[in-house]
Amino acid sequence: MIGTVGSEEKAAIARSHGCAHVILYRSEDLVGRVMEISGGHGADVVYDAIGRDTFDRSLASLAVRGHLVNYGQASGPIPPFEISRLAPKSATISRPGYAHYIADRSALIALADDLWQRIAAGSLRAEPGTPYPLADAAEAHRALEARAAGPIILVP
Repeated sequence: MIGTVGSEEKAAIARSHGCAHVILYRSEDLVGRVMEISGGHGADVVYDAIGRDTFDRSLASLAVRGHLVNYGQASGPIPPFEISRLAPKSATISRPGYAHYIADRSALIALADDLWQRIAAGSLRAEPGTPYPLADAAEAHRALEARAAGPIILVP
């Protein structure tokens, strides 16, 4: 697994969570490193939560028949692009929305049960997060905008 992060602090977190390779996408040649690590194959799947600033590099990092999952736009929305850009690699793209996966209560409960079972089994690790009183929601939002490491939790 290759993790891409924006800081050395987040690189340490990625390594501690099992990333065999970590790329600092702001200062390293992301595509070149992915190709180097994969022996020129590229990534079979790329999960991109950044959006505008990383989309082109994520797409270029894909292997032939690779799949790009865009699930966020921390840097802004992805501009319109020509779908024919997918053809050279027969690549695919998806933009899942979590609400479609928990559309009914039984689906929500099943996914939540699976999550807690994985955490209990140790195959997933939940970070404790940084609590912010609800009254300090603006400060918590500033921390998110600054891309603070780790989860942020608002506490009533």
